Amino acid sequence: MQSKLKRVDFIFSSNEESKKVLLKTFRKTREEILDELITSRLKGRGGAGFSTGMKWKFAKSEVADQKYIICNADEGEPGTFKDRKILDKALFKVLGGMAIAGKVVGANKGFIYLRGEYKFLVPQLKEGISDFHKLLKNELDFDFNIEIFLGSGSYICGEETALIESMEGKRGEPRNKPPFPTQYGYLGKPTVVNNVETLALVMMVCQVEAENFKKLGIHDSTGSKLFSISGDTPKSGIYELEFGMSLIDFVEEFGDGDTKSVQVGGASGFCVPRKKFETTTIGYKEDLDGDSLPTGGSMMLFNSSRSMYNVLHNYLEFFTNESCGQCTPCRIGCQQLLKGIKAIKRGDKSEEYLKQLLELTDTMKLTSKCGLGQSVANSFSSIVENFREEMIY
Repeated sequence: MQSKLKRVDFIFSSNEESKKVLLKTFRKTREEILDELITSRLKGRGGAGFSTGMKWKFAKSEVADQKYIICNADEGEPGTFKDRKILDKALFKVLGGMAIAGKVVGANKGFIYLRGEYKFLVPQLKEGISDFHKLLKNELDFDFNIEIFLGSGSYICGEETALIESMEGKRGEPRNKPPFPTQYGYLGKPTVVNNVETLALVMMVCQVEAENFKKLGIHDSTGSKLFSISGDTPKSGIYELEFGMSLIDFVEEFGDGDTKSVQVGGASGFCVPRKKFETTTIGYKEDLDGDSLPTGGSMMLFNSSRSMYNVLHNYLEFFTNESCGQCTPCRIGCQQLLKGIKAIKRGDKSEEYLKQLLELTDTMKLTSKCGLGQSVANSFSSIVENFREEMIY
């Protein structure tokens, strides 16, 4: 049976073509490039889904003697491994996206904030960056220097302001917003922080132009998306697919015939049960009718042999360990959720206690300082509400 999913082959296509795209793009003005990017409606592929063009516009409008571009390669979300392959196989597109950002916002310095576990990539990244610098100097006459900053394995540093704090030699903790990094970022200067995949897709927009880019996807969820597919699937790996796909089509393509749930967006995402596959689309909520879910790329499939209690237990252990401890709702909330489901499973607490735990996740969502504490409610509530019996028996 022919797949209903539309596959795309851009990110891992020829780097030679990308060089031509970069040279062509640099012949345009900053305003022309920015207008094209805004028209494309490209949204950040790290999961938050903020307009890439608007982020660049905000940074461009700031007046400062120094601005920075940071590529967020701190890929720490469980089940996500796409950015590692992009850096390995399509580094030129990422560097090209950074250079284009530098031209648009007026920055001459860029950093790749690399996840500590990806240290093995450093030698080849340095070689690729060195070659890219020669291209910028000899063929584009553009002063833009890129360095690698190696993280220390902290999940919270995937959050852009915690990442910046880490780069400044401080403890990796999220800042209060506003001000936003585009106003007050690295070393107090206007800073653009974009995900690896987002920067690569900037090159796609420049290559095919905005109107063609918008033909992929649905509504404002435009373009393609890389998915890290794992779990109970015969086709685990990384696939570039059209954004806005139906989850039922995804399961028919990648499931093992017994898929009972899909965790969309990693541990901080949502667990979708079988009964909701047909009504769920992968895209941003404001763009689509019915149930729609954003994702940074992780798609984990679970079949009937899996205990959803064990899945949730694993997630909560992860969040408890990775909470930076800065705010009480997240620090204490993660611990209490983990203790709570254990107590219910042992029989020390009744089934009614689940209601109190769900109320706790609502509080965490409203009062936690950053996305870690706020997103715990996603996986907790979606697993508890859809697999309540597995939490008890």
